[in-house]
Amino acid sequence: MKKIIYTAFLSSSFLVSCNFLDETPQGIMTDEEVKTQVEGLVTVAYSALGNDHYDVPFSLWPYGNVRSDDAYKGGGDLNDIGVFHFYEISQNIQPTFGEPDKLWFSCFQGISRANNALRLLKESSFEKKNERMGEMYFIRGHFYFMLKRVFGHIPFVDENTPDNEYEKTPNTLPNDEQWAWIVSDFKKAYDLLPKNQPQKGRANKYAAATYLAKAYLYKAYRQDEANNVTSINSNDLEEVLTYTNEVMTSSYGLEEDFAFNFLPGEYENGKESIFAIQYSHEDGTAYGRLNWGDVLSTPMGLGCCDFHKPSQNLVNAFKTSNGIPQFDSYNNVNYNASSDKVDPRLFHTVAIPGLPYKYNINRIYKEDWNRNINIYGVYASLKENVDPDCPCFKNINPFRGNSKNRIVLRYADVLLMRAEALIELNRHNDALVLINQVRTRAKQSTSLIGYASNVDIEPYSNSNWTKEYAQQALRWERRLEFAMEGERFFDLVRWGIAHEVLNAYYISEATRRPAIYSNARFTKNKNEYIPIPQQQIGFVKGIYKQNVGF
Repeated sequence: MKKIIYTAFLSSSFLVSCNFLDETPQGIMTDEEVKTQVEGLVTVAYSALGNDHYDVPFSLWPYGNVRSDDAYKGGGDLNDIGVFHFYEISQNIQPTFGEPDKLWFSCFQGISRANNALRLLKESSFEKKNERMGEMYFIRGHFYFMLKRVFGHIPFVDENTPDNEYEKTPNTLPNDEQWAWIVSDFKKAYDLLPKNQPQKGRANKYAAATYLAKAYLYKAYRQDEANNVTSINSNDLEEVLTYTNEVMTSSYGLEEDFAFNFLPGEYENGKESIFAIQYSHEDGTAYGRLNWGDVLSTPMGLGCCDFHKPSQNLVNAFKTSNGIPQFDSYNNVNYNASSDKVDPRLFHTVAIPGLPYKYNINRIYKEDWNRNINIYGVYASLKENVDPDCPCFKNINPFRGNSKNRIVLRYADVLLMRAEALIELNRHNDALVLINQVRTRAKQSTSLIGYASNVDIEPYSNSNWTKEYAQQALRWERRLEFAMEGERFFDLVRWGIAHEVLNAYYISEATRRPAIYSNARFTKNKNEYIPIPQQQIGFVKGIYKQNVGF
C-alpha cells in the first residue's frame, strides 16, 4: 500500500456541504489543536465516503454489476473505459489496470483518515469521544468491506500501526481472518455508537448492526485459498440472526413503495435507509457535492454517457407466471410487454422505451436516447438517476450529475440476509415470511407506475417450500430487489456459483450481444476477485501476494 499519512492537514479539497458535513474546519491545526478540534478530522473521514470519481465509483457498479449477469458496460463502444469491458467478459484482466489501482488508493485513503482521527480521539478528552470513535471504526470497516469483496486479499492497518509499518504489512491473512478483522471493526462501532444520531448522515448503532450482519454472512461462507466455498459456518449464521434482530426491533422498516428508496428530496433518509452517502447541490459552489461516481449512467438523450446498462437477462428475470418468477424458463424468450407479466420492480429499475422516464409522464424514454444500440441495447439504469426537472440534476458538461443520496444499507437487505441465514440453518419455513414481506412491498409499489398495466407478483406459498426451493427463491429475490445496486456479482461469489451462472450467461448473451460476449469465459478459482494492483505491489517492494490465477 502506498503510504497515506494525514496528520492534521485539512485542505480546501475536503470542503463539503451536506448536513453535518457543512461544519468544515478551516486552515492547518497543530496536534494540540486537533485534540480539541477532533470533529475536523472526523468530518474529513466522512468526506472520504463521497470522494469517488466516474472511473472509481464507490457504488462499485463496474465490479458488482457489470461483472455479473445484470449489466452491460455501456458507453460508446467496447473501448470506452475498456478496462470495464474486460471485467464484463472475465478476460484479459491485468494487474496493471489504472482504475482498480485508484479504487485501492481511494479506499485506503478513507481508512487512513479514519485511523488518523482514531489516534487523536484516543488521546483526547472530547465530550463525544466514544461515539466519534464508533463512527471512525464504522467508516474504516466500510472501506475494508469494499476492498475485501473486490480484491479478496488485502492488508489491514489500524490506528496502532506505526507509519513505518504501513509498507511492511502483508495481505496474506486467510479469508476467515480477514472477515474476522472486518467484523471486529463493526463490533467496535456497534458497542460505541448511539441508537440515534441528531444529524443525518452519521452512522448509528443500527447501521453498525446491519454491517455486522452482512460481514458475518460473508464470513459464514468459508473459502479456501483457491476461492472455493468449502463450508457454511452455523455460528456465523447465528450472529447474522442476532444483529438482524437488533435492526428489526428498531424504528427502521420497508418503505411503502419500492420507488421511494430511489427518489431525491423529501424521500431521502427515509425509514428504509439505514446508512446513506449524503450529497448536496446548494452549498455556494459551482456544482455542489454531487455523486460523481455514477455520472456516467445518465442516458445519452439527457447528456452523457450511457454506461451501466441493464442486461436483457436481467429484464427477463422480472417475468412472472401466476405472480411467481419463471425460474427455469425466464430467459428462453425476451420480455414482451404485450404478452408478459412482470414484477413491478422492473419499472423502478430499468428505463424502457415508450415509458415515462423516472415517472415523468411528460418525459418519455426513447430508443434514440441510447448511445450504441447495436452493442448495448435500449435499456438504461434508473435507480441512481433522477428526473432532469429536479433541481438536484446538474449540468457538469460534458456530464450530468445529481445530488441524490446513495443508500449503502437498507432495511430490505436486513430481511433478506436474515432469510438467507435461516435457510442455511435449515429453518427455511421461518424465512418464508421474510421473503414474502419484501414481495408484498413490491406488489404494492405501483403508486408511481400507473402506466404499467402488466404487473403481476404474488407471495410464495408454503405448499412446496423446501430448503432447495427456498434457496432458489431467496437468491432470485436478492437479484430483483438489489438489481443495479452493486450486489449481484458479490452474491454469486459468496454462494460459490459465479462460474456456473456467468458461463451460462455468457453463452446465452453471445447470441444477443456477440460483439460483447463472443470471447467471454469465467475461470473458476481465478475470476472471483480481480488482481492486486501491480503498482501497489511495487510500492511495498513485493510484500503483497498476488491473487490466485494472476
